[in-house]
Amino acid sequence: MQVLIEALLTTSGLEIAAVILAISYLLLAIRQNILCWAAALLSSGLYCFIFFSVELYFESVLQVFYIAMAVYGWISWKGNNQAEGKGLAVSSLSLQTNLIFIFTIVLLTIISAHIFNKNSILDYLDAFTTWGAIIATFMVTKKILENWIYWIIIDSVAIFLYLKKDLYLTATLFAAYILIALVGYIAWYRDYNLKGAT
Repeated sequence: MQVLIEALLTTSGLEIAAVILAISYLLLAIRQNILCWAAALLSSGLYCFIFFSVELYFESVLQVFYIAMAVYGWISWKGNNQAEGKGLAVSSLSLQTNLIFIFTIVLLTIISAHIFNKNSILDYLDAFTTWGAIIATFMVTKKILENWIYWIIIDSVAIFLYLKKDLYLTATLFAAYILIALVGYIAWYRDYNLKGAT
């Protein structure tokens, strides 16, 4: 515990800002507030630099994707020009579509690791969290309910990865993400059921 406290005290200002913006993104996303995409864009810009500096290159490239998805998410959620971005309704995927997404993530993880001649388990985990996050982020832009379940799995793997790279505050953030994702799933599930009932 002492090691964790000391590591948190030496955390850079950039990482602290990225964490605050990332939490803001999730909390706003749960409320289906379109401003979540502005927070996502800023957080991703900071994390792109942070991950590159600790040689998590897949994660760094992922942040560039997040920046593009923040712009796309804003446009997608704008929907019927409603201020809160609720013009797009929460939807759900079939089991078959979910299985296709899961297979795609695993396949791309293996291919990526082989292309870059990476043999370390950390490299596989880096690729897995990257490809999983790409698909899950796309699901968020479309307000697909299952995105929260994907994030719980991705964030669990990411915690291990970040602890190995001494990114303690980011690992703590991802632990919080798991709890926030549970809340997000419940909130979106209620919204999905309400719309289905009408």
